[in-house]
Amino acid sequence: MLNDARIGRLHELLESRQISAEELITAVLERISTLETTLNAFITITPEQALADAQTVDASIARGEAIGPLAGIPVALKDNICTEGVRTTCGSRMLEHYVPPFSAVAYERLRQAGAVLVGKSNMDEFATGTTNKNSFFGATANPWSPDHIPGGSSGASAASVAARQVCLSIGSDAGGSVRVPAAHCGVVGLKPTYGLIPTDGLAECAPSLEHLGPLTLDVTGCALALQVLTAGEDYTAYLGRDIRGLRIGIPQEYLEQADPQVRSLFDSAVQMLTGLGAEVEETSLPHTQSAPASYFTISAAEAFSNLSNFDGVRFGHRAEARHLHEMYRKTRTEGFGPDLRRRLIFGTLALSADHYEEYYLNAQKIRTLVCRDFDQAFSKFDLLLTPTVPTPPPAASLGQDELEMRLQGRYAMPANLAGIPALSLPIGFAGELPVGLQLLAPSLGEGTLLSAAYALEQLVGFYRHASKI
Repeated sequence: MLNDARIGRLHELLESRQISAEELITAVLERISTLETTLNAFITITPEQALADAQTVDASIARGEAIGPLAGIPVALKDNICTEGVRTTCGSRMLEHYVPPFSAVAYERLRQAGAVLVGKSNMDEFATGTTNKNSFFGATANPWSPDHIPGGSSGASAASVAARQVCLSIGSDAGGSVRVPAAHCGVVGLKPTYGLIPTDGLAECAPSLEHLGPLTLDVTGCALALQVLTAGEDYTAYLGRDIRGLRIGIPQEYLEQADPQVRSLFDSAVQMLTGLGAEVEETSLPHTQSAPASYFTISAAEAFSNLSNFDGVRFGHRAEARHLHEMYRKTRTEGFGPDLRRRLIFGTLALSADHYEEYYLNAQKIRTLVCRDFDQAFSKFDLLLTPTVPTPPPAASLGQDELEMRLQGRYAMPANLAGIPALSLPIGFAGELPVGLQLLAPSLGEGTLLSAAYALEQLVGFYRHASKI
């Protein structure tokens, strides 16, 4: 039944009683157990709760009650999304044993819709990474090739969907952390408009950049998840619409450093959209090249501010020490990994009195210019089209250039600075590795985004391919 793990198809099977929710969850749990040694996509698995929730859905179906599109669907949550009674670690030793007394709004909405939580997915520590190698609980592998990274920081969220361990995973995206893994793992990943999905109960590292977003095998699943997560409109109503006359801009700055294989697939997608009647034209977002510097400065500054409460006094890891200041120092040295500590040090510098204007204030000015670029582009175009990532998934070897790894998300970061919706859609392979295309829309343009992505997906049909593990 997991050969076709699309949410819409499984909903049909559940509703017609061809399968039961308990059978589906049992199959998923078995697959998780089989693959975890290789994939390492989960920090915590919740089999007892999952099976009990599945039985509740089956009971509703047996009574003849109508079920929602996510009822009985197995879901994973990135481990920075709080779940009452279920461990939430943020991929860090600092919160290794933390069990929150409350749940995130997004999780509550999923539960009310009947979705079944099967576990909490692995992640780069406190969502500060692009590889999913910076987790206290070990690295996650790419299900298409375990020797390559799945992207980060929601790499395990994408990998668990690609490997058919779950049908829906919810990740967080502060600088491409949903879309980059979606591209590397060959799934659909959506970062909606800033604030459209409430982030209450998300352990935010950079609040002004942070979004929650779904990862699914196809665009329909993404639309169904978005409907539940926003408690809003029926986004499936946008699917199947004619996109003739849709104005799509291609920012040339996003193509300058694209790998030849990525560029070739991108050009093929452009031809498909043109064939569907879309009007495609070149455009420019001149401050794109400065966006990564702005993103890294703002995110580091906000991380420094947000994580200052992890001091060993209130909750989380506490180091043994002779006096208070030594406890602060040792707690953070032991509790935070080296990559996160580097970011916090830079955040301290960016907010210091001597460097505030030079770093943080200038970063915010660049952010304003990036937003203006998008405003001007969307005055002419309905959507923008770019590669999601300039290269195929890099190898996970330690010899990889760390700066290049950090810049995996440079095509995704501008959308976070501007708070606009963006979606990554798999469009083909570079060798045996997936490649993604990114669609961007103006604020609250999710409907147009999904409509164009769905039209292109019908021609590409990437969801028909299965990962190697």
